[in-house]
Amino acid sequence: MTDAIDDLFRRFGRAFNKGDVEEIAACVTDDFEWRLNAGAAPTGRVLKGKDDLRAHFADKSKAHREARFSEARIHRAGEKLFGTFRVTGIDHAGKAFDRYGIDLYEVKDGKISLKDSYLKTE
Repeated sequence: MTDAIDDLFRRFGRAFNKGDVEEIAACVTDDFEWRLNAGAAPTGRVLKGKDDLRAHFADKSKAHREARFSEARIHRAGEKLFGTFRVTGIDHAGKAFDRYGIDLYEVKDGKISLKDSYLKTE
């Protein structure tokens, strides 16, 4: 199962870096939940399902331009997985950014069912 999980996260990471929403959707469950780092506490804005995922990527006003993810690592902690990463790019206001973040993941039936995101903002 470890190889399958590694392959899943490699596919997911490549798709995320390319902004390939259909490949991202292929890596997640139908009931996928993404708790964004932005939004009201305690959960942030929550996307539920593949349609919310597609809508989020289609709304370019929320997207960072030229975002690039690097230094990505997946760490296992029992049934949970943690992903650490660095993201650089240009925000919607034209300002360059360089941040570190962490995502908590859950996997169900060989696909990602939860992505709970945390990101340094300043």
